[in-house]
Amino acid sequence: MTTDHTDLALPALKEMLGERLSTGESILELHSHDEAYSEPALPDAVAFPETTQEVSEIMKICSRYGVPVVPFGIGTSLEGHVIPIHGGISVDTSRMNKILEIHESDLDAVVQPGVSRSKLNEELRATGLMFTVDPGADATLGGMAATRASGTNTVRYGTMRENVLALEVVLPDGTIIQTGSRARKSSAGYDLTHLFVGSEGTLGIITQLTVRLFGQPDTILAATCSFETVDNAVNSVIMAIQMGIPMARIELLDEVQMEGMNIFNPDLNLPEKPHLFLEFHGSQAGVKEQVELFESVAEEFDVGGFQWATKAEDRNWLWTARHNAYYAGKSLKKGCEGLITDCCVPISALADCMARSKELVAESGLIAPIVGHVGDGNFHLMILFDPNVPDELATAKSLAAKVNHVALSYGGTVTGEHGVGTGKKSYMAKEHGAAYGLMAVLKRAVDPENIMNPGKTVEVTDAEPGLFPSEFRDP
Repeated sequence: MTTDHTDLALPALKEMLGERLSTGESILELHSHDEAYSEPALPDAVAFPETTQEVSEIMKICSRYGVPVVPFGIGTSLEGHVIPIHGGISVDTSRMNKILEIHESDLDAVVQPGVSRSKLNEELRATGLMFTVDPGADATLGGMAATRASGTNTVRYGTMRENVLALEVVLPDGTIIQTGSRARKSSAGYDLTHLFVGSEGTLGIITQLTVRLFGQPDTILAATCSFETVDNAVNSVIMAIQMGIPMARIELLDEVQMEGMNIFNPDLNLPEKPHLFLEFHGSQAGVKEQVELFESVAEEFDVGGFQWATKAEDRNWLWTARHNAYYAGKSLKKGCEGLITDCCVPISALADCMARSKELVAESGLIAPIVGHVGDGNFHLMILFDPNVPDELATAKSLAAKVNHVALSYGGTVTGEHGVGTGKKSYMAKEHGAAYGLMAVLKRAVDPENIMNPGKTVEVTDAEPGLFPSEFRDP
């Protein structure tokens, strides 16, 4: 990164944005952290652009003076993505919140990055369409694209990778580019759209998205069911997936998480055993068939019975309880903090990987409830620790590291949906090998001064000019 002359950039930014450039203490603090347990860091200022052209001008000024830029959606990330660890300017896209176009016949919508998923779905309600990516938090679509978010519906509808058709992006030097189109497929050149989906703000700022929509299902049915062991619950899911049962959501909560769920949601009152939370979408006849097939599978693994939610308000209450799993987990240990980690493995390895992870939790002496989008092999641990007890944070970090290495040993990834940020950066070389060097080459090509979210995911310093870094070269 070139010399940071933030003191020279601020007057130019202030002249352009006026009161929409803030150095107020409360605003800086709001943009110093995300939802996870990470060390906060204050930006020098926060910019609130309202148009793509303003984002472009911000980037031109910051590029000229070598000022770090960190894109900010709503701050719900979990791996330190939005923390300005080198200071600089936090670019908050919350005022770029317009739904620009809805194409009902083509099943797509064009939106600005500050639009939240709930706002889009409210707008779509009367059309019979829906946007399906649901990471739990009411995140902005720009942030969801930048982190390649997924969530509870992924097993049926896919992640942001599958649901973003095109982007408008402002590059580090202020250049505005369009990637992709509203066509459902293309063979024209590099797939730049999906280079930026998941780039975590390290290559540019997303200023417009074209996203895929789906028809609202005629019938929706949700349920919970309990099992005696996590293995039984996971193996029932594996068999259901292998049979091709098209379930919309399949969520696992282990017995520890269920204890927390009952504490946090007293009306839930479910057995403190491993549970699956399920949802089925389709026609009335199709949902009936899906349910019957899954029940027959679950019976082979000693399912403890089903509790059904057919009314919309009951389903919403059930999934709200699931989305509040973080707070439910924290209720297991008074005064604790939660170190959250996630990984993802091939579904055939999921039961073994989770069993080994639970053994590691027991060896650590800590409490770590598990939840998982088990339909796609993804699970999460929230490792609870007391910040006032010496060494508990270090033990929690050691446990997370061990689980990450276990996931890699099963042919998986250290993060299925939380992303890299600063929290998972140290594992990237082991997971990707020489491909991580290529990422650094791409980063350097797009952002040679390393001003875009520096210190996250990959560094330009990891690449030598024209070559892969020496540590990644083949002998």
